[in-house]
Parts: sequence; structure tokens; C-alpha cells
Amino acid sequence: MSTKLKTEKTAIASAIHATPTNKPQAITPSVFDTLPDSAFIRESQLVQSPKRPGNPAPLPFSAPTLWRKVKNRTFPAPVRLSERVTAWKVGDVRSWIAAQTNATI
Repeated sequence: MSTKLKTEKTAIASAIHATPTNKPQAITPSVFDTLPDSAFIRESQLVQSPKRPGNPAPLPFSAPTLWRKVKNRTFPAPVRLSERVTAWKVGDVRSWIAAQTNATI
């Protein structure tokens, strides 16, 4: 058996038998929290993505839902920054979140 194959088997075995820790994970602040209201934020920073599960996002829905809400005019429209780049003003998104919070109280 080659050394490389042995190393891969050992890594797989240790991953299978690893026990999860019971330590609470720290909440990582999102980029959104640190930006001024005048900044722009892209879709990938607004919504959760299965491709980036560790990146926090301020909106609790998917990208298709975001675009559905934009189309229905229930979420602020993005600003076209160039031919292939759209982004939202952070202040507009924060206002929308505040309005949703106030509507449920």
C-alpha cells in the first residue's frame, strides 16, 4: 500500500471517529453590520448560500426569494453599478429590516 493511500485512509478514519465538541460557536458578525448606510452590498453578502454556510447574512431567505421580493416591490430594488454588477444600498436594506421588525411588533 502506498504512503499516500495510507495517509488518506488515516485522515478519513480520524474524521469519521472525531467527536464533535459541545462548545458554543461564536456568532461572527456579517460584513453588513460594519458598513455605513451609504455603502453598497452585493447579493452574496445579503442572503445565505449553501456554498458558503459559514458566512453570516442579514436576510433569512434565499437569493430567488430576494429577487421575487424585488420584482413584487416588497424589497428595495438594487442599483445597477455597471453592466454586470448590481448592489443594494445598505441604508435601504436596514430601513426595510426595521420596517419588517416594526410591522411584527
